[in-house]
Amino acid sequence: MPKNNANDEVRLDKWLWAARFYKTRSIARSMIEGGKVDYNGVKAKPSRTVEIGALVKVLQGNVRKEVEIVEISDVRGPAAVAQKLYKETEESKAQREKQLEQIKLNALLAPHPDEKPNKKDRRALISMKYGM
Repeated sequence: MPKNNANDEVRLDKWLWAARFYKTRSIARSMIEGGKVDYNGVKAKPSRTVEIGALVKVLQGNVRKEVEIVEISDVRGPAAVAQKLYKETEESKAQREKQLEQIKLNALLAPHPDEKPNKKDRRALISMKYGM
């Protein structure tokens, strides 16, 4: 499935879709246009042609990954095949683990009530929030 010929040209949005970073090409395109994807450290256009060995920084949810392009493909295949298209850098893995740990820590510190508030409690919360 993956393309390896030197004359094969694949757009960045199509490669991101084939590598399963984004569910659709239109989402990949909007993420690139929104500045959420860097190609070799520079903001890229969706039509940018990808090359083997290029570094791509991708934002997925709250986590930023930096990957190196290993293979080029414009076909969206199974996840096992898609993972062979790129290799995440060691620095990116360490940074991602740190981010995930911080997110878990923040979730533990956020207040969680023991039970769902009843009507009287909800009205009191709304009153406090909006000053009614």
